[in-house]
Amino acid sequence: MKFNFERWGETILGAVVAAVAVGFFAFAAAQAGQNTTGGGYDLHASFQRVDGVGVGSDVRISGVKVGVVRSVSLDPATYNAVLTFSVNNGIEVLDESTARIATDGLLGGGYVSIEPAGMDALPAGGEIPNTQGSIDLLTLFASFAQGSGNSGSTTEEAAP
Repeated sequence: MKFNFERWGETILGAVVAAVAVGFFAFAAAQAGQNTTGGGYDLHASFQRVDGVGVGSDVRISGVKVGVVRSVSLDPATYNAVLTFSVNNGIEVLDESTARIATDGLLGGGYVSIEPAGMDALPAGGEIPNTQGSIDLLTLFASFAQGSGNSGSTTEEAAP
């Protein structure tokens, strides 16, 4: 019987690829939805648009991750998107803060950016009063293109 090294090599390579894939998925499952400090309290905010933000998106203050989005729902009375997110224990969100939807560059994912303001901390389950939804970049670029198309035109003065 002839021993075929080529088939054994393919089998071993396939096993290594499968083991790496299983390890990657185990790591991703362990990291999904984790807070950096292991605990937190929930806050709510209502937005007109939350494009690019979903469950698991970051909540950041000054660019530092301080929480994670827990749920996204629609308020049937106002048709606004309501985000519920968890903020790490030890981080106080002030009562006049602004929550806005931001993105990591043109093609990056969305996250909630909190800009602190006010004097008192919001209680657990509180709502951030000031919000700014996401900006539709395609519409913004289209309106910019329309506006710049007219800027090259000249006006003619009527002769007296």
